Amino acid sequence: MSAPSSTTHTPSAPRKRTARLLAQVAPAGGRGRAAGGDGDDDVVVLAAVRTPIGRARKGSFRDTHPTTLLQAAVTGAVEAAGVPRADVGDVVVGNVLAPGGFATQARMALFLADFPVEVPVVTTNRQCSSGLQAVASVAAAIATGVIDVGIGAGVESMSSADMMASLGPVNDAVHDVPNAAACLTPMGITSENVAAKYGVSRETQDAFALLSHQRALAAQDQGLFDDEIVPVTAVVVDENDDETQVIVRSDDGPRPSTLAKLAKLRPAFKKGGSTTAGNSSQVSDGAAAVVLASRAYAKTHGSPVLGRFVAFAVAGVPPAIMGIGPAVAIPAVLAKAGLSIDDIDIFEINEAFASQATYCVDVLGIPTEKVNPLGGAIALGHPLGCTGARQVATLLHHLARTGGRYGVVSMCIGGGQGAAAIFEREP
Repeated sequence: MSAPSSTTHTPSAPRKRTARLLAQVAPAGGRGRAAGGDGDDDVVVLAAVRTPIGRARKGSFRDTHPTTLLQAAVTGAVEAAGVPRADVGDVVVGNVLAPGGFATQARMALFLADFPVEVPVVTTNRQCSSGLQAVASVAAAIATGVIDVGIGAGVESMSSADMMASLGPVNDAVHDVPNAAACLTPMGITSENVAAKYGVSRETQDAFALLSHQRALAAQDQGLFDDEIVPVTAVVVDENDDETQVIVRSDDGPRPSTLAKLAKLRPAFKKGGSTTAGNSSQVSDGAAAVVLASRAYAKTHGSPVLGRFVAFAVAGVPPAIMGIGPAVAIPAVLAKAGLSIDDIDIFEINEAFASQATYCVDVLGIPTEKVNPLGGAIALGHPLGCTGARQVATLLHHLARTGGRYGVVSMCIGGGQGAAAIFEREP
């Protein structure tokens, strides 16, 4: 199908003004960090894998504990990297919804995956960027000499989580501070806010959603996810409480659709709105893990190298339009690396909602063919804590497959932030 219309028309005057403002507020950063090489202090990715992604409460992992998902991901990652478990200096796990920050559960998952007691673990929560934040945190620890090898991972079981309960009690004082109060804006309403403020039509959103499914289905048919997916042995419980053991090898989410079918869906969050279940990300279950190391370690141990971690940036945006986060974070990380939009071969931009994804692509002037070439969260699903690490796996394997050099992973973040990272394929 043709590209969504928001990526082909000339931006309106307000969008042009927004683009100029974004260029002005993006940090200058350092130059020349994108220059590759084989320096021993490079931070490199040895392996990046993920589980299949299941539809929450209905799909393959509805009865699977998140520790099982994380166990599968970290096991697959260290085995793909050929790294002895005892060499891992730290593991950082992104998670958003689990009670207690998933801290003890993550520790147990490592033991289920046969990691020795000496390997530590910590969890992190930067909302939808938690998986990417985990990878960036490990990269920083390696770059500063704290560890030589680490794992940045992410996991989410949205089947077993209560999204509202995870917020906890709210201080009444926040209602007197507009930005603090705006943090309580439901995510679906932030999508409606972006669509209204920047003129992203329902038709544009539905076209973007359809393209996501078409690309993901094509990728499945061609086996393009095979290199990044580790199968998971799961148990499914039927209505009679009978258990069946299954091996899950593919994502639940991608499905055929048409613009006509998508157009029939009712607005999900606002009467007369344009955000529907069809042009929003799917709630999902899944895990992903990325093994990073210093290049010195990789050389010494003869480890395979998928790519190099180049740069990472986070930025704040108004909470009520949190979806524009990538439009600020991507220029920021490009400036740090001394790169431009034209230098990037693939952009993995999380499709929290079609409204915000199409806006970010449009305002940054990114060619549609470079964005989520294998589909994104609208088709694949968005297990919150997992997504950033999942995107890294998808990006690096597709860069290797296509011979591209640079890729960007980016997403918006609830509460009003954006995150982005740059990776370089190993020649």
